[in-house]
Amino acid sequence: MLARRQLKGPPRRRPAGRRPWCGLPLVAAVVLAASGCGGPAAREDAAAAVGAAFAAAVTAGDHVRACALLAPQTRQELEQNERKNCPSAFASQELPRARGVRGVEAYGRQAMVRMTGDTLFLSLFTAGWKVVAAGCTPRPERPYDCLLKGA
Repeated sequence: MLARRQLKGPPRRRPAGRRPWCGLPLVAAVVLAASGCGGPAAREDAAAAVGAAFAAAVTAGDHVRACALLAPQTRQELEQNERKNCPSAFASQELPRARGVRGVEAYGRQAMVRMTGDTLFLSLFTAGWKVVAAGCTPRPERPYDCLLKGA
């Protein structure tokens, strides 16, 4: 004979008005938009915002902020080449003063932000868009030449 399990007390119920997972789509949309993972326009807008923030940090001489916006490999390359921590090493860079985003192209996890005075290349990391290369100038039939770049 099978033993019956006795229930203790009435069955549990969800509080009135609360549905499980009802806020999940909204939370997911906010996270995706904030990380730059949305559609093409959202990725381009997020990349442009990081590019503009980087240019503003360079112009203001805020080397700590500029370093925070660099991709890990770019930051490491700068520190190794200059044999200094990033803010000190960044101070010796002669990056052009950029302003005004003129155009953005984002393809998957890569983006190019064209500004007046500079072109930046960015990659999307879990923490958001980061600058991979800066001080980049086009060369006909060849890759861009960049003053600051990662390995």
